Amino acid sequence: MTPLLEVKSLSKFYPIKRRGRGARLHAVDDVDLTIGAGESVGLVGESGCGKSTMVRLLGRLIDPTVGQVLIGGEDLTAVTQAQFAASPSRRRIQVVFQDATESLNPSFRAFQAIADPLKRLLGMTNGAELDKRVRATAALVGLPEELLQRYPHQLSGGQRARVGIARAVAVEPSLLILDEPTSALDVSVQAVILRLLADLRARLSMSYLFVSHDLNVVRLLCSRVVVMYLGKIVEIAPAETLFTASLHPYTQALVAAIPDPARRGGARVRLDGSPSSPIDPDPNVCRFYGRCPKGADICTRVMPPLRAVGPDHFAACHFAPSPPGETDER
Repeated sequence: MTPLLEVKSLSKFYPIKRRGRGARLHAVDDVDLTIGAGESVGLVGESGCGKSTMVRLLGRLIDPTVGQVLIGGEDLTAVTQAQFAASPSRRRIQVVFQDATESLNPSFRAFQAIADPLKRLLGMTNGAELDKRVRATAALVGLPEELLQRYPHQLSGGQRARVGIARAVAVEPSLLILDEPTSALDVSVQAVILRLLADLRARLSMSYLFVSHDLNVVRLLCSRVVVMYLGKIVEIAPAETLFTASLHPYTQALVAAIPDPARRGGARVRLDGSPSSPIDPDPNVCRFYGRCPKGADICTRVMPPLRAVGPDHFAACHFAPSPPGETDER
């Protein structure tokens, strides 16, 4: 699959003061990732693993410490975040945020919220053309025309979610980043919005990066899943492979935590201990060491690289098997 998005050695470190000396919190640490044209990729992990920082980095809402974000071969990190906001390439990556109530301007009616990116990024100034485009986009996401003159506080949660989605897709992006887009919604509304998102991807041929805590949703909507832990990617696999044959102990624990009546009474993967500190972590120690049930001496001496363990399957674990034909050097 031809890559649409390429992430190369991407890192984001935040300086902090600690015991009178400078230190850095490693929010995202040396991440490599690709997303193909038309592909839907899930990004999962516990709170604090770096998902939200990845969203901001890929959406060019913040600048990386080091690394590159390329879309269609164009290096989006060649300019600063402030400069990128006015770049014609801004339209190529759009973000649907977790809480539409917080992300929508309370002084903008729904019509204005959808029209704003069209004016800023596409330079639409013709009133009739703008009106037609906004109404067509509203229809695309199932937002009735009579709601376009309402303010966010006058809309239901599902309606605000549709406005947020419409605002993002109005400029016809190549990549849509969905940051927990249904977490603030009732369960019945979540299902409707998820069906809408699946339909939009098929109709508009967009790529998705779907960030979520809900692994069942990721399994339904994504063809490939990326697992993060303390700023590092620890496993990448096709969705079905990840849910049935994951190889990293952390991924196995996440999958085992999914409610499943068929597993009732079966063995659970238990993670004891506490997460390592993300502040200046030892580059030679596996981030998962201390919680991992397989932890061994080598995990304290060598950071496991993210390596191929099967077809389109990568894991950062010393105990993951090597693909057939390769020598296991553990």
